Amino acid sequence: MPKMKTRSAAKKRFKKVGGSGSPIKFKRSKAFRRHLLTRKSSKRKRDLRGVAYVGASDIHRIKRLLPY
Repeated sequence: MPKMKTRSAAKKRFKKVGGSGSPIKFKRSKAFRRHLLTRKSSKRKRDLRGVAYVGASDIHRIKRLLPY
């Protein structure tokens, strides 16, 4: 049986996190920080800087896109 391919779009957006024994989580960057930044407040831009995690209801979908 051939190897499964990783989705290129997903590998650019998500990173698998979690060591042995801990549940698998996926790290992602927050949206709305690419352009039109002048109208956004400093506080809002600062909050968008931090790391975010994929929600529990979407983890099974991301696992299918990133098999390895």
